[in-house]
Amino acid sequence: MAVPQNPFWERFLSPVVRFLIDEEGLERYAQSIDWEKQSDRFQRADVAIPYYYSNYKFRGIEGGYLNPKVVVSYDPIIQYLLPPNETLVRQALIDAIKVQPRRILDLGCGTGSATLMLKQAFPQAEVIGLDLSAYMLVRADHKATSAGLEILWRHGNAEKIAFPNAAFDLVTASLLFREIPTAVSQAILRECFRLLVAGGQVLILDSNQKALRQLEWLNDVIEEPYLREYAALNLNESMGKAGFSTLPIQDVWWMHQVTSGVKPISKEDVTTYKKVRQYVSNSTDSSDLEDLGSPVFGIRA
Repeated sequence: MAVPQNPFWERFLSPVVRFLIDEEGLERYAQSIDWEKQSDRFQRADVAIPYYYSNYKFRGIEGGYLNPKVVVSYDPIIQYLLPPNETLVRQALIDAIKVQPRRILDLGCGTGSATLMLKQAFPQAEVIGLDLSAYMLVRADHKATSAGLEILWRHGNAEKIAFPNAAFDLVTASLLFREIPTAVSQAILRECFRLLVAGGQVLILDSNQKALRQLEWLNDVIEEPYLREYAALNLNESMGKAGFSTLPIQDVWWMHQVTSGVKPISKEDVTTYKKVRQYVSNSTDSSDLEDLGSPVFGIRA
């Protein structure tokens, strides 16, 4: 697919952003890293790069996320594309978590900004960040090491992930769904359902679909080849098709939204829970119910 050019970004936003970031400092950082050698630590030969990813451009840069230049410039640029404040916007994802997760998977983790926040919010949980770009994982690993956080970085495609069924209590995705075709979105949601335990939660932080539909010019400002597909998509309906029980969509500073779903608990799960509760304390700490495999019994208020 040919990626459309964005005159608005090139003529107006790009010069402003370039003025605000330290391009010389970024260049020094980029030159200080052997990207091929570093990425070999994460690169998996069995991961096929799909067409929609290899043809993608980030702010007009050839190669998209498969280009180390994009990896270096991503964080400095993205902070200006998540108004009013990147940390506040990403915190909305953390605040929407309703379970006490023991294993967390962050899909399309990129440079790991949201992944690090997940680990900080749940320091006892095992947190895994997954991305199609091994270069992105290099940068994410550097950030985690600097922050003193232990996170596992995995090279992989969110459409088909080499983890067993019911391996996670929480699956998240930030700024991913607006960059992919609708059919891929549905495939990823089905994979999220497979990977979650009963009672597990999926959370998606992305652009506000209602705003994108009402204000056409936003599609040009944000500049994503699949943005109009994303805007037309009913994410709650897609989650329902994947098997999730959906929660109300939360608007975040008008331009963003958090969409959430829970994998339903079957009658068999409830029966098992009642039996297990006969032998454990009244604590709501889900670690007491490790064998049951569901974080919903340690649900947050």
